Amino acid sequence: MEIPIFNTFIDKSSFSSVSKVLDSTYISEGALVKEFENNLSHELNIVNPVAVNSGTSALHLSLILAGVGPGDEVIIPAQTFIATGLVVLQQGAVPVFADIEFETGNISCESVKSKITSKTKAVIVVHWGGYPCEMDNLISICQNNNLILIEDAAHALGAIYKGKEIGSISDYTCFSFQAIKHLTTGDGGLIACKSSIKAEEAVQRRWFGINRSESKLSNLGERIYDLNLLGFKYHMNDYAAALGIANLLSFKKRLQQRLDVAKLYDEELSSVPGIKLFNYSKQIKSSYWLYGFHVDKRDEFIKHMKKNGIATSVVHQRIDKYKIFGGIRHDLGNQFKFDQSQIHIPIHEL
Repeated sequence: MEIPIFNTFIDKSSFSSVSKVLDSTYISEGALVKEFENNLSHELNIVNPVAVNSGTSALHLSLILAGVGPGDEVIIPAQTFIATGLVVLQQGAVPVFADIEFETGNISCESVKSKITSKTKAVIVVHWGGYPCEMDNLISICQNNNLILIEDAAHALGAIYKGKEIGSISDYTCFSFQAIKHLTTGDGGLIACKSSIKAEEAVQRRWFGINRSESKLSNLGERIYDLNLLGFKYHMNDYAAALGIANLLSFKKRLQQRLDVAKLYDEELSSVPGIKLFNYSKQIKSSYWLYGFHVDKRDEFIKHMKKNGIATSVVHQRIDKYKIFGGIRHDLGNQFKFDQSQIHIPIHEL
């Protein structure tokens, strides 16, 4: 049996908690969604968390809250999943691809600065594999140029940047609770907002633009409301939240297990010929959704690992290669090199 690159962890306590939700027949958004948000805030210091139905919805909502619209430019890395770029296109904006650091896979601050124009509205950074980007520099760049900073933290739940938890730093931070993430709700996501006012707007926009807390039922059985915001059907439901609450119980323990495995990998692989480990700072704590490195003769390495029952994967390669994004940018030199040698091996609960 091959060790897979990913797994889906389900806490045993979730069977009971999810069953209770199903037995109640109240399975839409309710008290459990709020409880899940509160628990994430308490356990992981995520500020003003707003739970939604996917990480992609969180990213899209963050652009709306940031006021990104047609004609605006949003700087993003090419080293990411297509969702990071597609949400920019959904707003009628233009994704502008920045280069990455070869040593980490994260966006290059110098490249970001070189890509800023009068049309730039926001920067989306991706914490590749769970390792936080250089947030101090990125915050300074965005503040100096009046740009909104958005973190795509789909890989980075539980990561810490210089003593600050991811989810407590930028204007908006977006998480994913998709099936193979550290913490799953089956499918789901969350947006953290530094501004409590923006968080209230996010809550309203995630359910059609209706303020549920103020829209009471009339005698006719219809909610009484008026619409002043364009909204979406992005809310999380209670059975997803129940699964998330249960899986959060063991999250810190499981995260530590990943850190322990990563430390072992570092020790055992650091002197192996043909392998170059990513260069991670001791001041920055990765959540290790992925454990990656650079390897010579990658195809031979993949075949060797497969022969020994271990799956490997690049996970994602540059997204600017897709026609919808206009084709490969030839000025992204580190991205090109990264694509030639990056690989990941399993680092999860067996």
